[in-house]
Amino acid sequence: MTATASAPHQRSLGADAQLIGLVGLAHAISHFSQLILAPLFPWIKDAFSLTYTELGAVLTMFFVVSCVVQAASGFLVDKMGPRPVLFAGLGLLALSGFVYALAQAYWMLFLAAALAGIGNGVFHPVDYTLFNRKVAPTRLGHAYSVHGITGSLGWALAPIFVVPLAMAFSWRVALAAAGGVALAVLLVLWVYRRVLELDVKEVHKATGQGAQQQRAAGGEFDFLRIPAVWMCFGFFFVYAVVISVVQTFAPTAAAHLHAVPVALVAMCLTAYMVASAGGMLVGGFLVADPSRVERIVAIGFGLAATVALVLALADFPAPLVPALFGAMGFASGIAGPSRDLLVKRSTPANATGRVYGVVYAGLDIGQATAPLIFGALMDHGQYRSVILGLAVVQAVLVASAFNVQRARRTVLVPT
Repeated sequence: MTATASAPHQRSLGADAQLIGLVGLAHAISHFSQLILAPLFPWIKDAFSLTYTELGAVLTMFFVVSCVVQAASGFLVDKMGPRPVLFAGLGLLALSGFVYALAQAYWMLFLAAALAGIGNGVFHPVDYTLFNRKVAPTRLGHAYSVHGITGSLGWALAPIFVVPLAMAFSWRVALAAAGGVALAVLLVLWVYRRVLELDVKEVHKATGQGAQQQRAAGGEFDFLRIPAVWMCFGFFFVYAVVISVVQTFAPTAAAHLHAVPVALVAMCLTAYMVASAGGMLVGGFLVADPSRVERIVAIGFGLAATVALVLALADFPAPLVPALFGAMGFASGIAGPSRDLLVKRSTPANATGRVYGVVYAGLDIGQATAPLIFGALMDHGQYRSVILGLAVVQAVLVASAFNVQRARRTVLVPT
């Protein structure tokens, strides 16, 4: 391994910026692929004569598979290195887009969702292993910020990419094009693959040294006994419910409550995601002092919950709805980099891939569960309950962040 790769303190700004940019690009495609289907629900619903609950079940398949793969891929990343796992994930996301486009029956949507879930499951263990092993510690906050921003931009790009294509051509063309985007990004990362290199021998040496300590304490699964790891898992489960509701049903529910024209409904999600990216940019500068991360998370999601309550209970003109979604997204985005540092501060040495794999599996479980619950509310016309439920789960995140802090204090965890 080169000196820069083995000693992050010595890495140049340019080297870190290139790595962060490439990882961020891959992360954007992960989020982009998560949201290519939901904006096309009106077309797919008619094409297969489905209910919202049945459509939500396809998303559940995606996130259940992603959850299992995410937990397992963390071990693969620690053993093989992140780069080959990342390439495999991007390839499967591209393939899933093409399978979606070719689907002729409901079960084929499930097949495509399973392929996409396998591909999506690798990103967090890969990304955070690259960041934590290669990026200078003084730039980690900014790396997390860019990571969150590119994810939000991937979400924001998906609806404005697939919906116009579906309107101009068909939903099949839109999904095939989405698969092409993932394939193009895979080719870019292949060209710059040396930047993503992480010497597997050095990884094995580091994890081998850690394994000797782990065997004395119970083995390579010993990190599962750390309470803060499971508190982080719970936090990300609730956070995933928030994201799922915003992405799938909240804009439509708000449209019913405030008579929002169809042209403005898609703007709600785009406003949320773009504003969330801006909030993450601000949040990256707020984590200079890691001891403040819980308070930043509490403030961000507390403000977001307040905006959701306004959406549910107040009366105002329809054009203000996208603006309120933007305000909610900005408040949530501020908490983003601090959210990721909650996990890093709870991660033992030499277990990065495993911890991030398990903790971020909470994201997938939450996103697998939420569409079934909130889809049923939508089918029964409980639009206000959807928005109120969004406010409640955002408020739960405030308490969850402080629970992570208290759990971390019960065990000495190196940072």
